[in-house]
Amino acid sequence: MILRLSLAALLLAGVATGAMPAAATPVPSAVVQARTATTPVLTSPDDWRRMAETGGQYPMFASEQARVERMVRAAMRREIDVPIPRDPGGGYTHEQHKRNYQAIYNAGALYRLTGDRAYADFARDLLLKYADLYPTLGAHPAGRGQVPGRIFWQTLNDSVWLVYSIQGYDAIRETLSAEDRQKIDGQVFRRMARFLSDETPDNFERIHNHATWAVAAVGMTGYVLRDAEMSGKALMGLKRDGSAGFIAQIDQLFSPDGYYEEGPYYQRYALAPFIIFARAIEQNDPERGIFRHRDGVLLKAVDAVIQSSYGGYFIPINDAILDKGLDTEELVTGVAVAYARSQDPGLLSIAERQGRTLLSPEGLRVAQGVAEGRARPFDFRSILLRDGADGAHGGLGILRENGEDGQALVFKATAMGMGHGHFDKLNWLFYDNGQRVVTDYGAARFLNIEAKAGGIYLPENNSWAKTTVAHNTLVVNERNQFGGDWRIGEDRAPEVLFFEAGEGTQIVSARQTGAYDGVVFTRTQALVEHPDLGLPIVIDLLRVTSSTAARFDLPLHYNGHIMNVGFEAQRAVAERPVLGRADGYQHLWVDASTAAAEQTRSLTWLLDGRFYTWRFGASAPSRAILAESGANDPSFNLRREPLLIQRVDGQSEVSFFGVLEPHGRYDGTAETVTGADSRVQDVKRVRGDGGEVIVLTLASGKTLALGVADDVTTGVAHSVSADGQTWRWSGPWARLDR
Repeated sequence: MILRLSLAALLLAGVATGAMPAAATPVPSAVVQARTATTPVLTSPDDWRRMAETGGQYPMFASEQARVERMVRAAMRREIDVPIPRDPGGGYTHEQHKRNYQAIYNAGALYRLTGDRAYADFARDLLLKYADLYPTLGAHPAGRGQVPGRIFWQTLNDSVWLVYSIQGYDAIRETLSAEDRQKIDGQVFRRMARFLSDETPDNFERIHNHATWAVAAVGMTGYVLRDAEMSGKALMGLKRDGSAGFIAQIDQLFSPDGYYEEGPYYQRYALAPFIIFARAIEQNDPERGIFRHRDGVLLKAVDAVIQSSYGGYFIPINDAILDKGLDTEELVTGVAVAYARSQDPGLLSIAERQGRTLLSPEGLRVAQGVAEGRARPFDFRSILLRDGADGAHGGLGILRENGEDGQALVFKATAMGMGHGHFDKLNWLFYDNGQRVVTDYGAARFLNIEAKAGGIYLPENNSWAKTTVAHNTLVVNERNQFGGDWRIGEDRAPEVLFFEAGEGTQIVSARQTGAYDGVVFTRTQALVEHPDLGLPIVIDLLRVTSSTAARFDLPLHYNGHIMNVGFEAQRAVAERPVLGRADGYQHLWVDASTAAAEQTRSLTWLLDGRFYTWRFGASAPSRAILAESGANDPSFNLRREPLLIQRVDGQSEVSFFGVLEPHGRYDGTAETVTGADSRVQDVKRVRGDGGEVIVLTLASGKTLALGVADDVTTGVAHSVSADGQTWRWSGPWARLDR
């Protein structure tokens, strides 16, 4: 595996200077001490001046400023509205308070960029309304389950409000009269910071994205109000001993590769407070070297979350919503700050895709880099992102071929991901031709749509989306892994056995112990090329051993329209039986099923003009079940999506194997079809004393063979014989057809 060093190396080497406008560089301590009580501290006056003088030269920056001006001017034409909070996410008061913090944040920036006092006065007037309202508020009336906020239904949203509002306030604070400043300082910002820290300590001291937003909000408020105790609590926890707070969160939530414990979706969300607060720390406590902390892990995190995407959308593992992608507000922030410190030209191509940047010193650097043609395609590459603070708690393997919209095999062998994790150890996804082919449901949630449970996670998130059968991994006795308890899952991460991204064969393997009592399962997947195949194929091998005989199910959730069912099956045409009673099975309708048999089977479907054939089998007699999600769903909360389940009953040991082949083309406009038939004619598994060989027979008459050893120690020799042929290799795996 080739390690990419650009972010960390450039971080340590420093950013080149010259014609580029200066970044928001650390301010010497003497200058920090010389600031007046109202000088902006989150972005320096010199940086504001530089943006005001040069921002108009760069189209991306000028366009962003014009967009923000339109938004703020529209808000200024309306009567100021600071309503008494009453609604959950998506309701009127919720959305109005969001609009208000955006207005405060943006009006502050516009005042600094234009010098127009009307923007500062508008932000002041909004904040004075909050100074009247906030002291009257108790727990939010729509708060449920989690810590209720004051302005919003959950404390998390209050923290977000404070993160953005304090930035706008910092920009205008020196324009206020002493009376107004004292009122806003005390009745809004000090009260909110106290509520989010001392009054809700359990939330503030968690190692979790909710706490990240809280410590960022409180820490930045401390800097603006010149309250060292407040910012110190944010950095080091309420006890100031480092057991909690921002530094502890950096140390515990990110792996050495920058992978975030809760997965890409929440990494995208948490990235904003990490990056925004880090900027503030760099400005006010430069001696901490925050962007060098843990070998520059915060900048690595920006790279890691971009790598964890396909076609502009984040890979939807754990509690993820499918339509979140690289254009989100949080990643606009991350890209700008990372580029300003690394000068990685690949980040500029992401900024071009986003079509906007920040009104900040970092945003100015991005805009100039784009204007000067410095952008280069981002290096989407095969990568193993280790999980866990020490990098020893599994990982996310991403195997890519043929560019950004080519083939991508995602192998999920990560840790649990806390309460947002799913019971899906050794799950996988596959992308091709810009499409989701082998899919993951993500979260059962309609974010901020009040009609759907107020926009929070739906009951079906637990009864379906998190369940094991809702994913492409092993289910034992129709029950969730870890008994459906994420806290148990937290202590039982998979072990990554090997990962290699070589030419022609890219391969990853991991083992899971403890997901079920007495059960160990090992999965190996490879993205394989062969000259007689048009596109790379996926080879999948999952070996299970159990202390007792059990039922083993292996689902495959696919996206597309079935073209050919390559096996005899009993169709359920008059009525659709439900597959089971609990742990997700109650949400599955059965459309067809087979008796148990030993032969391999195939299923072909069509998606966006390309055919996909899944050819599969097992070492013991297995059944095939074609099913669809959506049963027992009276509120119509679930998407109707197809899946195939391979089922083996009454065994204590079994190997599942399969091959996914993309092939052919259907052109509906030209009414032409080419390559609709699979080029893989047969697949078989051969077992030896210490390993297995998957042998594919191709339509050309040639074979493709992959050997996988039980003992993955480097250099150990292996031999598998069958039908008069012997395959020999050393090490954990080998291509045996070369």
